[in-house]
Amino acid sequence: MAVKEGQLHRVRIDNCTVDGDGMARIDGMAVFVHGALRGELADVIIEHVGHSAAWAGVKRIVEPSPERREPDCPHYVDCGGCRFRHASYAEELEVKRRRVEDALKRIGGVDITVDTIHGAASPDRYRNKAQFPVAQGPRVGFYRPRTHQVVDIKDCLLQPVQCTALAGALRGWMAGRGIPAYDEKGHTGLIRHLYVRTDRAGEALCCLVVNASAGQALPFEGELVSALRSGLPSLTGVVLNYNPARTNVVLGRDFRTLWGRDWLEDELCGLTFRISPRSFYQVNRAQCEVLYGLATEFAGLAGKETVLDLYCGIGTISLVMARRAGRVIGVEVVPEAVEDARENARRNGVGNAEFWCGDASDAAKRLLDQGLRPRVVVVDPPRKGLAEDVVDTIAAMGPDRVVYVSCDPATLARDVKRFGALGYAVRRAEAVDMFPRTGHVETVVLMSCNDSVP
Repeated sequence: MAVKEGQLHRVRIDNCTVDGDGMARIDGMAVFVHGALRGELADVIIEHVGHSAAWAGVKRIVEPSPERREPDCPHYVDCGGCRFRHASYAEELEVKRRRVEDALKRIGGVDITVDTIHGAASPDRYRNKAQFPVAQGPRVGFYRPRTHQVVDIKDCLLQPVQCTALAGALRGWMAGRGIPAYDEKGHTGLIRHLYVRTDRAGEALCCLVVNASAGQALPFEGELVSALRSGLPSLTGVVLNYNPARTNVVLGRDFRTLWGRDWLEDELCGLTFRISPRSFYQVNRAQCEVLYGLATEFAGLAGKETVLDLYCGIGTISLVMARRAGRVIGVEVVPEAVEDARENARRNGVGNAEFWCGDASDAAKRLLDQGLRPRVVVVDPPRKGLAEDVVDTIAAMGPDRVVYVSCDPATLARDVKRFGALGYAVRRAEAVDMFPRTGHVETVVLMSCNDSVP
């Protein structure tokens, strides 16, 4: 019987995707069931049929999983942020562990068991960075799944309470003064995003993204600053970011500080780091320390090695490893992040780390041409992974160890396969739940062309 839209089926959920959807089969066709968990028996209604798969919604859970939980957030159904508030945290971790292991085996061709996933001590209020789209209402929140419709979120359980306070202050100022939100269809309106960073001490930096040309003043911007400061006394700075382009990219190129500082200082792994609005910095401080601890362990440093850190951001991994290495070279394409990295090295008294501004591929080739042969190469690329020529250049350098920190198991597995073709085998792999309740997971992999490397 062909699967058709509108049909009612009773199915057993065999697996769960990283998006929190259950997976079943009807007449051999994969059916993804939103909100279902592994092992459950459910009556589902087919909502969409594609060429090779179908999507369904739950009408009734006949036999619930013991891991099912009542969602603890009133926005869970409408908001696209969290994926696992209907499941126990243990079940979420197992789904993510399986995802990493499956990707390495199926895509990477690596016969390895990922035994360990490091869960968070607290899966809530962990994010130190929030980007809230703003829409007419005013609504300040997150997008409804698979849309650009903004759901007004009064309090997000993933964000610290500082974000809730600033969002409330922004709503009040916009409503009181009739400030229009951005309309992406018409490319009209003013306020596009509220962007907040917080530090370990509870301070916050507020960046407001506006649809305006660089240097343009906001109406009633003095009142805006007052409202934000009143809403959050621990606020350290208010910054405008100008983004007049028709784009889904949040930040534009130009900034202007309205009040206070345009940076925060945070403590991580016993070091202090300056963070500006454009700088990359891991969003979960506690789990980041676990992640970097694993990366340093996998690097196997004894104190004299040269380490090349590609995609170094503001220098976090570089400076952590510099304490155990002879020399560290960090490479990052964002100039502001490189400036922060150099300042972070100075602030922490680290003299054996240097930072280059440039594309990872170009910088790696230049270092290879100069005869650099690092003992350890660390990569922490964006979600798209490594360009193929970067893999080739790293292998040509002949490092003893390649430590790959990844936020996407699929592109990690693809790159692992490329390294394998060049003689680098996976020795260890562990997962870290950097983003609890969401569909994302971090992985640290150790690769080597030397069989003696554990």
